Amino acid sequence: MKTGNLLRLAPLALVAVAGIAGAQNVKITPYGSHAGELCNRDRAMILEDPTGVRLLYDPGQAILGGDDPRLGTVHVLLVSHAHGDHIGDTKLKALGAGTCDAPELVSAAPATTSGEIAAAKNAGLVMMLQMANFLGKRVEAIKGKPTPACPATNASEHVVPFATTCLAGNNLGGSRTFRMADQSKAVEIVIVPASHDSTPPRALLSEAVRNTLEPDNMSIALGPPTGYVVRFTNGLVLYLTGDTAIHADMKALVHDFHRPNAMALNLGPSAGTPAGQAFIVDELIQPATVIVTHTNDVGTVGGKVKPNTRVSAFLNLLKRPYVLAVSGRTIELDGAGKCAAGCG
Repeated sequence: MKTGNLLRLAPLALVAVAGIAGAQNVKITPYGSHAGELCNRDRAMILEDPTGVRLLYDPGQAILGGDDPRLGTVHVLLVSHAHGDHIGDTKLKALGAGTCDAPELVSAAPATTSGEIAAAKNAGLVMMLQMANFLGKRVEAIKGKPTPACPATNASEHVVPFATTCLAGNNLGGSRTFRMADQSKAVEIVIVPASHDSTPPRALLSEAVRNTLEPDNMSIALGPPTGYVVRFTNGLVLYLTGDTAIHADMKALVHDFHRPNAMALNLGPSAGTPAGQAFIVDELIQPATVIVTHTNDVGTVGGKVKPNTRVSAFLNLLKRPYVLAVSGRTIELDGAGKCAAGCG
């Protein structure tokens, strides 16, 4: 072959190699109330493994519900705790409704956005046992039949997609794996501790339970709050913090044992300060990339960091690479946890 032909083929070869590399990245797409922004109530993320396994993390309040056209296939639903902005006591009235600071919401009680999505997508409910059972009853009310346990090849290995919504609850430290029927590699999901609270809004409870709790202004917990460590088939190990204050398990369990190379950090004000949250990233977890989410304020304007916000205060202290969880923008992470696309 002539040298000229080799030179002409070289760019094509590079494109082919880039395509193969891209196919091995995990795709993470945040969804919130306003496209192209990181808004007050935004929580939800779709996590897609290269094999096709798709997880939805903390659908929350800025999703339309089970018929939200943005979600696509959902094999597994992860909910970190039972607060309304994570389990979904309200839902978005319409895409872009209201403002980034105050999106227009409507009630999702008692089904919850999590229950609606799980029912519509035939998703496996992967979370603390108590919360999985709670959401299983919401799905039962929608579908008119009990929510079964997820079928498994053994106690913790599952093949997706599932034929119907199912329960895959677990305890702290519990691990489950999920793989496509035509694939040999699986995604592993481990439940890890968080330092927070997991009480659902009373509007999601039955009248009998509400009548028991209201005289003393009490709450009921759906198990402890959690985070997750997700091991993807390309080598990415992603720590999903949930809402959490700093705790010792971040170093001994998450960093030292699970060794994540990327994380998604919630910036909620009830769980920490910008200085404390920067310490979690820089000193305790030390990821190659941190995805910034759950800001509880208007984090961006025009997709760029808004000055004088919790996000800007946190980023001014942060020493490690970050990506903003802007609604609708897909982030790609490689097996080393580095951002390969959608990096902002």
